[in-house]
Amino acid sequence: MTTIEIKGDWNITKGKLKQKWAQLTDNDLQFGEGKAEELVGRIQKLTGETREVVENTIKEYSDACGCK
Repeated sequence: MTTIEIKGDWNITKGKLKQKWAQLTDNDLQFGEGKAEELVGRIQKLTGETREVVENTIKEYSDACGCK
């Protein structure tokens, strides 16, 4: 996966990510158009997770919100 397609309600996804990785703050999870790579890198650095884990988790949580 070269880019992340974040869809639906970002606030729901953000809340789920903070539940999984409690050390993340709202500032860490600021998402701007075209900044997906930066977001993944920021989460990786703070959590120590691999890029694949971070991308899959974001996709899983954004898909689960049921928003399109």
